[in-house]
Amino acid sequence: MSKGINDLKIGVLGGGQLGRMMIQSAINYNLDISILDPDPNAPCAHLVEHFQVGSLTDEEQVYHWGQAFDLITIEIENVSVAALKRLESEGKKVYPQPGVIELIQDKRKQKTFYKAGSIPTADFVLTDTKDEVKACASMLPAVNKLGKEGYDGRGVQILKKEEDLEKAFEKPSLLESFVDFEKELSVIVARNKRGEISCFPVVELSYHPVQNLVEFLLAPARIPIDIEKKAYDVAKDVIRKLDMIGLLAVEMFLTKDGEILVNEAAPRTHNSGHHTIEANHTSQFEQHLRAILDMPLGTVDLITPAAMVNLLGEEGFTGSAKYEGMKECLSMKGVYIHLYGKKLTKPFRKMGHVTITDDSIGTLEEKARKVKDTLKVTA
Repeated sequence: MSKGINDLKIGVLGGGQLGRMMIQSAINYNLDISILDPDPNAPCAHLVEHFQVGSLTDEEQVYHWGQAFDLITIEIENVSVAALKRLESEGKKVYPQPGVIELIQDKRKQKTFYKAGSIPTADFVLTDTKDEVKACASMLPAVNKLGKEGYDGRGVQILKKEEDLEKAFEKPSLLESFVDFEKELSVIVARNKRGEISCFPVVELSYHPVQNLVEFLLAPARIPIDIEKKAYDVAKDVIRKLDMIGLLAVEMFLTKDGEILVNEAAPRTHNSGHHTIEANHTSQFEQHLRAILDMPLGTVDLITPAAMVNLLGEEGFTGSAKYEGMKECLSMKGVYIHLYGKKLTKPFRKMGHVTITDDSIGTLEEKARKVKDTLKVTA
């Protein structure tokens, strides 16, 4: 006899802020969640009954930890795929599937998959050394990305002129044609075991110019209906071709000639979906749980236009976190502050986010900029 969802023991690899917000959704369904994370002070540490300190990349450690669960999921991709494959082969449900995680862990494999699947993406070449990158000088300007180890903007650099080639990575990487885009977009798409697929409304992203982190987004994206449909079609195509179960964030470029190109994908809840907690009928965290538990997917329509601002540690401050401007922001209508439980701040560390809602996109953007300029994380 199969277990009901409340009888399942669910293990989550990673105890960061994505896991923290997932737990908040899991509580509504009385789900039994356990966490593995290397940091004893991780954001999830005190939110679950079973929190274990351990490596996410050590095969034996992850394998033995995973023995206790019926279903295993992730909140970060940097995990031991080998352990997850062993667990899956022994009958454990692992969503997203280990093969999907393995592919997305390596940007080279990811881009090759897009090309082989006729999924639109920027032109690229695979390189193993700095000299191989230098041999592609005719591609400049271009983006040099490490195949592995890059995360939150690290391991990515723009090479604009020949002198920049000296900065090229001396490791397996890829060189991608620079896309002169109109907007950066994201679509979060979910798929359950029955093949039901649902896309959250397209959002447009604004990145920090130095750290390459999302610092601001608007939902819905200010794009024509035909572009919106094209973005949904591409996101659905990616998750179908991956045959993936779970939640997939597909980051895209909208080119100046109206084409959609896939930049990268993440097989988990994502920074570009945080606003869905307040702004959508179903949040991305609940939708992830619905997808991996093979429940009916939730309605994802926007209740109200929304913006999201990342709270990053201010440059020049390291130490115990202090939050300036909190009272001013809380006095504004439609402002929802989410702190991640991190005691220590450092420059550009993700410390929280703020969702801002408003009926008017114009007022919304104005309020979001005010929040961004007012709420600061110092030490």
